[in-house]
Amino acid sequence: VNPMLFGSMPNDGRNLIIEADEYDDFIKNDPTSEKYIRQFLGAEEFINNKKRYCLWLENASPSEMRKMPLVVQRVGAVRKLRESSNREATRRLADIPHLFGEIRQPKEGKYLLVPRVSSEKRKYIPIGFLSSEIIASDASLIIQNATLFDFGVLTSLVHNAWMRVVAGRLESRYRYSASIVYNNFPWCNPTDEQRAKIEKTAQTILDARAKYPDCSFAQLYGENDFLFPELVKAHQANDRAVMEAYGFTKDIAESEIVAELFKMYEKL
Repeated sequence: VNPMLFGSMPNDGRNLIIEADEYDDFIKNDPTSEKYIRQFLGAEEFINNKKRYCLWLENASPSEMRKMPLVVQRVGAVRKLRESSNREATRRLADIPHLFGEIRQPKEGKYLLVPRVSSEKRKYIPIGFLSSEIIASDASLIIQNATLFDFGVLTSLVHNAWMRVVAGRLESRYRYSASIVYNNFPWCNPTDEQRAKIEKTAQTILDARAKYPDCSFAQLYGENDFLFPELVKAHQANDRAVMEAYGFTKDIAESEIVAELFKMYEKL
């Protein structure tokens, strides 16, 4: 399967970040900068549909930078911050103050975002596909070139049951880890027919979400899931498809799912 990576880390003292309440004034006072401002999502923004932005200056030329005084001011602040760091690696980043400290953003297409922290009250961790134009922060995890099959398995009850047992916790919330949860997860080996079925049910989940464009993931995957019957039905169908690929019966208990996954893990 495709590797799971951290999102990009600014290491900027928040100088490359533009909060929602700053956005309009920033554009008004520095209109040239608009083409270099991207939506910036961590777990909080992704789940709660909050707006946040960042300066993404990978392709900004020196001549364009000179036309953006507010941007130049912020980039200068990043340089000073990095130069004063007691970490050698951070001091080296002072040579490229206009760029994020760690960049793992896909260049094109879509990627799958998994929030690193999510409420323990949810049956499913909300995950979803995003355009490469939207920047994922290091408060999230990303899978480049993820497929519908990947999404279907990862959003299933099977994977979430595994996550509930092996994931860390932040207070009582789930803390998803690529190294612990994802990298050790025993994937199924489906037939072509089973894979196609999972892809179909995965798409049905995405279609069901699209019926509620004004709702955040926090609302869609909250305590009132009965308000979203199409989404509930779509997840149930996807769970059955994934369980079938694992050879599980549809009425298997979550504890039994985990026990079977650990047997697979031991063999691996």
